[in-house]
Amino acid sequence: MNIFIKSILYLVFFSLLHFGYDWTQWRFLIPFCGINESIFQHLKMAFWAYLITSVVEYILIKKNTKNFWFPRLFSAIVIPWIIFLVWYLVPALYGKLTLAILEVFWAIVVTYIAGIIAGLIEKNLEKNDFTKNFKVAIIALLIVSALLYIVFTYKLPWVDLFVDPESL
Repeated sequence: MNIFIKSILYLVFFSLLHFGYDWTQWRFLIPFCGINESIFQHLKMAFWAYLITSVVEYILIKKNTKNFWFPRLFSAIVIPWIIFLVWYLVPALYGKLTLAILEVFWAIVVTYIAGIIAGLIEKNLEKNDFTKNFKVAIIALLIVSALLYIVFTYKLPWVDLFVDPESL
């Protein structure tokens, strides 16, 4: 799938997860959807949205490459951190965005850019043969990521990263 199209699809799934619980109030969506505006919730949505996008990509193109899944699983693990890095360019270089519309625009741009970067990572990783140890590391990080995103949705640690800015 074209990286730019996949990034749009990723942005759509991210948006659905961002608003999914608010729109439906379906409790089973809580571990996957954003339930507040904290950084953590956005990282969680990025992770799940990329996994969903990869599943849809697989279904649509039925790619028969031995290196389809591990590059995408790796990208799902790192995409929240790509978003984190790109998002904080504006605060680092400019400061706080005072207009809500600018913040929403920047959020959309950041999410799309993160999708492109993750797509570039996976396209390059597809060309490589992964060792068994690297595959185990990817699976372990994927499981740890999913576990933390689910557990911390219900039981927040004390770290500031998890504070809902609306509660400050």
